[in-house]
Amino acid sequence: MSDPSRIDTDNRDDAIDSLLPRFGVEELHPWQAEAVDALVAGRDALVLAPTGSGKSLVYALAGALREGWTLVVSPLLALQADQMHHLGEAGQAAYRISSAEKAAQRRETLARLCAGDLDVCFLAPEQLDNDEVREALEACPPGLVCVDEAHCVSQWGHDFRPDYLEVGDRLRALGDAPFVAMTATAAPPVRRDIEHSLGLTDHLLVQADLSRPTLHLAVHREPDADRQADRVVELVLAHGEHGQGLLYCRTRASAEEFAARLEEEGRTAAVYHGGMSRTAREEAHAAFRDDTVQVMVATSAFGMGIDKPDVRFVVHAEVTDSLDTYFQEIGRAGRDGDPASVDLVYRPEDHATSRFFLAAVPDAETVTEVLEATDSAEEPDVGQRTAARVVRLAEQAAADDLPDGVEGVQAAAEAEREMAESRVAMVREYAETEACRAAFLLGYFGQESEPCGNCDTCEAGTAYEVAEVAGDLDWGVGEQVTHEEFGIGTVTASDEKKVTVLFEGAGYKTLARRVVIEQDLLEAASPA
Repeated sequence: MSDPSRIDTDNRDDAIDSLLPRFGVEELHPWQAEAVDALVAGRDALVLAPTGSGKSLVYALAGALREGWTLVVSPLLALQADQMHHLGEAGQAAYRISSAEKAAQRRETLARLCAGDLDVCFLAPEQLDNDEVREALEACPPGLVCVDEAHCVSQWGHDFRPDYLEVGDRLRALGDAPFVAMTATAAPPVRRDIEHSLGLTDHLLVQADLSRPTLHLAVHREPDADRQADRVVELVLAHGEHGQGLLYCRTRASAEEFAARLEEEGRTAAVYHGGMSRTAREEAHAAFRDDTVQVMVATSAFGMGIDKPDVRFVVHAEVTDSLDTYFQEIGRAGRDGDPASVDLVYRPEDHATSRFFLAAVPDAETVTEVLEATDSAEEPDVGQRTAARVVRLAEQAAADDLPDGVEGVQAAAEAEREMAESRVAMVREYAETEACRAAFLLGYFGQESEPCGNCDTCEAGTAYEVAEVAGDLDWGVGEQVTHEEFGIGTVTASDEKKVTVLFEGAGYKTLARRVVIEQDLLEAASPA
């Protein structure tokens, strides 16, 4: 181990102060200190903080202050390599077990783990299915467990991964070490999925300030597809005068077409999408990272692991499937703290496309096949993702006291689709709002905010008018309310015409402000 004697935790403040210089940090943010204190005391935590804000410092410090080693489950090798590098610079012995290592290397790391000769071990979620790895973890359990990019456990998340579904159960079987789940963004539905999947009950919820005041947010509504494409190219060319940027497209074909068009306009562009070979994707990533191309044109496949601080713009050629996805993708702009531009170009018809791609309710035959296979411990004759979804829906149906079998699964799927449709509607609300764009996005994630002064609606003046009218209501963004039909919900947005509330069972509902006031449709929820 890099430091055989663990820091004396009787004087925690002094211990933390002695560790911070190793990580190049003078002091912790309040949210970091909260999370570290909880974990050292043995309490689970869910940490919501922007990428690049220092989430990894939480598990590094807490692990150093606890007995034993720290297990970090992380989905991407690039993320693991970057974090291992930083931990090594801080004097921590960090290793990983992944498909990138040879069998001999994996066995050596497992031996170090059991000998107490490492501080942090990174693991891809699929490694928990490896008998050799699992047996070693059970024999030498960690003192702290971190699940990074925790939104991957959620069907609602912007990067759901089936191999994350069993992570919670597999890790809980290793012992009673405290858990810390980390993600950059998680709206309430995603948050609840994380808590359920990872077994977080009596945990500390820590949310850092999500605001990005140096980002200029703007939305451009166009009448037809040709004008939409023209505006996208115009924006990329204009913003490209100030540095590199990202152009996100909905489909692989669209990404290829825009890249070719930008090349014709004299801009060097790389393409990145899931239909490319791994080698081609790595080459495109390297070209963007090393500044040899001006624009990365990509689908949502270009995501986690992108840690480039000087991205000067992010343009979306179409709407995304949710504001979770949108917020994550625009967060790749301006991480160095300098101004950056964020633009969404859309047509109203784009929202219909989003609804078209929503997951359908599984048919009775598929549900029966999966449930019968599960009961008999056999492999169902359907895809892994479909089988995982049916099993999850069955669990949700049981939790919601719905009927057993096909009826319950389909009822849960209907409720899920209703929630998904409401999330698509929230993207439309963002595109059409006259309120502050930044405040609208933050409200979606439960953070109340004043107009940012740096978006198109603030510049037009409408954001301030909306904020003044919204202030007349008895409850603001983030406050809980009750509705006779929909039950308990949380206000996410409000303007002079409408109020948007996320209801726990019914999803996002946009209500006419005048009707809400005249008919007393919403009341402040009583404290629990």
